[in-house]
Amino acid sequence: MASDHSFYIATPIFYVNDVPHIGHAYTEVAADVLARWHRQAGDDTWFLTGTDEHGEKILRTAVANNTTPKAWADALVESAWKPLLKTLNLANDDFIRTTDARHEEGVVLFLQKLYDDGYIYLGEFEGYYCVGCEEYKQQNELVPGIGDFEGQLVCAIHSKPVESLKETNYFFRLSEFGDRLLALYESNPNFIQPDSVRNELIHFVRQGLRDLSISRSSFDWGIPIPWDGTHVVYVWFEALLNYVTAIGYGTDQVQFDRRWPAVQIVGKDIARFHAVIWPAMQMAAGIEVSKQVFAHGWLLVGGEKMSKSKLTGIAPSEITDTFGSDAFRYYFMSAIHFGQDGSFSWEDLTARYHSELANGFGNLASRAIAMIGKYFDGLVPAPSGYTEADLAIQRTLAKAAVDADAAMDRLAIHEAIEAIWTVVDDLNGYITVQEPWVLAKSDADRERLGTVLYTVAEGLRALAVLLSPVIPIATAKLWQAIGGTGDVSGQDIRGAGVWGQLTPGSMVTAIEPLFPRIETAPAGE
Repeated sequence: MASDHSFYIATPIFYVNDVPHIGHAYTEVAADVLARWHRQAGDDTWFLTGTDEHGEKILRTAVANNTTPKAWADALVESAWKPLLKTLNLANDDFIRTTDARHEEGVVLFLQKLYDDGYIYLGEFEGYYCVGCEEYKQQNELVPGIGDFEGQLVCAIHSKPVESLKETNYFFRLSEFGDRLLALYESNPNFIQPDSVRNELIHFVRQGLRDLSISRSSFDWGIPIPWDGTHVVYVWFEALLNYVTAIGYGTDQVQFDRRWPAVQIVGKDIARFHAVIWPAMQMAAGIEVSKQVFAHGWLLVGGEKMSKSKLTGIAPSEITDTFGSDAFRYYFMSAIHFGQDGSFSWEDLTARYHSELANGFGNLASRAIAMIGKYFDGLVPAPSGYTEADLAIQRTLAKAAVDADAAMDRLAIHEAIEAIWTVVDDLNGYITVQEPWVLAKSDADRERLGTVLYTVAEGLRALAVLLSPVIPIATAKLWQAIGGTGDVSGQDIRGAGVWGQLTPGSMVTAIEPLFPRIETAPAGE
């Protein structure tokens, strides 16, 4: 079991049948922000992401493109999924592929244990199968087709016909775990969040669970069942195991004990797999269940969930090429309440970029540094005789740091940013009221001017630290400009609200605007 100071966070592994869109990027950035926050808090942090590369959908896509499934996966991983890490400026510790030998080895060990312990048996299954979802569908998950598919049953998600299949498969005894799952949910209400998803899954489990088909014999693109090479492991069952195979399940007990259990960030559409099937698998294997499954909402564009199959996805680079990765990270983490659906629009992105990043934060940094350069030859002045206005800034900062940390612990990233932004807003208001440019006109106000500018500089010091997980590029530039020592990402984030850490006499240097105004409309507008 991991120590109290370990923090293992994982995204779902993404299916490589196509290129990533901003929905995938949203999940990645959220996990990255949380991982960066915990690293700066001194926690033993591990951030895992990766790709899911087996299954019938990959096989069919590869064949349609006149290549092999492995070659198709290799090409997309190298050309699209790994570059996404750089596009978003992610600081992941590991990237797992389900075609990795370490994953396949761990899957075989896990499966064999469940089989030996009597949790897997051979049986027959007949039902409707959606290749797009790689999942058998119940009747209530199907809808009548329209247009070309009129008269057929189609998947409610993909709007494409399902296939009627009858197979002899291996089954996992999921039905035996209903009571244990409900007990888990009751004893640990935070295991599934947000509450809306938790309540939905409790209702689902209470209706009764069916045993899960976990193998396929109609195709061979997958990991062979260790005791029966005529079957491969069902892609969803296998893919869930990446969270433990990546950290040494069955092969490196020291690493596994150090990292596990994990906080798992997933989209709400796959919450059932992660919060019902996956913990049941862990119970069967005799390992501790995940620390938490947090199911965030969908990103909506034009009122619809983005979909690769419906050609409604937006590539992350369409945004970052114009606004930069920091703006991408800030916008999606602040504009959308994490856990709820959120709507994206170019107009909202542009407006928030200019009002909050360029004019709010960026302009605060630029003019503070410029005034220290102009009035104190670039040296941070020493404060003297704090007034109530100065102390109010100190109280705002102290509260913001505590509130932000508490919000991050709840995975409420938007609330953390909102708390930090009170410092930005109060400092901008403070400068307006204190009028340092007026104080600079009188020698009698020299000490007061020094206190005002130290207050602003110290506020920027704290903002650089607190915002580093969200906007790492801009805060690194700011940290260097105000004379910070070391790397801003190495500063204690939980101690950022303690006043007086910026040393008077430190040299500040002029910087280009952290968030320059965007004059050219992005291509998506």
